[in-house]
Amino acid sequence: MKIYTKTGDQGMTSLIGGRRVPKNSARLESYGTIDELNSFLGMIRSYPIDPAVASELVEIQSRLFDVGGNLATDPEAEHVKMPLGVTEADIAMLERGIDRMDAELPPMKYFVLPGGNAAVSACHIARTVCRRAERRILDLATETTVDEAVLKYVNRLSDYLFVLGRKIAQDAGCEEMKWIPRK
Repeated sequence: MKIYTKTGDQGMTSLIGGRRVPKNSARLESYGTIDELNSFLGMIRSYPIDPAVASELVEIQSRLFDVGGNLATDPEAEHVKMPLGVTEADIAMLERGIDRMDAELPPMKYFVLPGGNAAVSACHIARTVCRRAERRILDLATETTVDEAVLKYVNRLSDYLFVLGRKIAQDAGCEEMKWIPRK
């Protein structure tokens, strides 16, 4: 299989189902941002983090491929099987991860400035990309139906990434820098 097909040279691409759409459509923006997020999760895994968390991130990355597949599927294509997606069990997995990490962290009493070390910073970047993905998916939802579980999963994932950043900071002995508003 060749990597390049030349079929996208004019700014169009094919959805799962065959329909051609512009590469800057809301649908492409949504699943392209999910792809970007997935790459950042891979970067987080490249740091020396808890192996259990790294394993959890692999599972999340796999689910993000499902989310991307769901968003890349033409909802009008009748010959396409049920699109990929996520389930309530996938959302519950994120919630269990959040609860597990949060139980080991001091309570939040202030806003935290992003940073601490490279892994913590990568978590914060991934969190903001996740929020952007959520906004792009909401843009798509103004044009067509979007699986509610996809929206819930992406929303919960941004919370997971925030708590993950705090947990990695704690594990590495990084001081959380609190935001001090100007008076």
